[in-house]
Amino acid sequence: MKLVGMLDSPFVRRAFISARMLEIPFEHQSLSVFRNFAEFHAINPLVKAPTLVFDDGEVMVDSSQIIAWLEHIAAPGKSLWPVDPGRYRRCLQLTSLGLAAAEKSVHRVYETKVRPKECRDPDWLERVDGQIRDTYGLLEAHVGTSDWLCGDYPTQADITVAVAWRFTHFIAPGLVADSDYPGLAALSAAAEALPAFSAAHYS
Repeated sequence: MKLVGMLDSPFVRRAFISARMLEIPFEHQSLSVFRNFAEFHAINPLVKAPTLVFDDGEVMVDSSQIIAWLEHIAAPGKSLWPVDPGRYRRCLQLTSLGLAAAEKSVHRVYETKVRPKECRDPDWLERVDGQIRDTYGLLEAHVGTSDWLCGDYPTQADITVAVAWRFTHFIAPGLVADSDYPGLAALSAAAEALPAFSAAHYS
């Protein structure tokens, strides 16, 4: 099984980290949807990252669907989702907010680094920046006193939120300051110290 895509994508990175934490063996092929378009297209005509390539050559896209499959094939007792219904709902909620922050941050990349300068919309960018800050504000309000968001161990919520936070800092330094979101900053530091995160390092 092969995971295709660059680790500077928050969606590739969350899938990579999830597979590591679920102890599922896989190969990682680092291809850019921009620089390696032709090579990526040969693997998956959608040229969408992440792409999961199964041993029979079939492919799957969308990080959430890939992670759902990884959960399905994980060893018994291995899961990144809480069993308790209340914690499971909280985990889904916070994961969805983390995905929103990542998605809006990707929108910002396309607006500021891909779209030609003369075509950029400053009003749209201001709106996206506000959505990013507001999403992290909602997440900050849910950070508790424990190290992790949904209990005593890291879950999919911690992975997704920490990956999104790191990505936003990477593509827009200064947009969200650690001092304004101290809980998220601490969560990110704890997550990035985990071996699965270290294995998915990018600069």
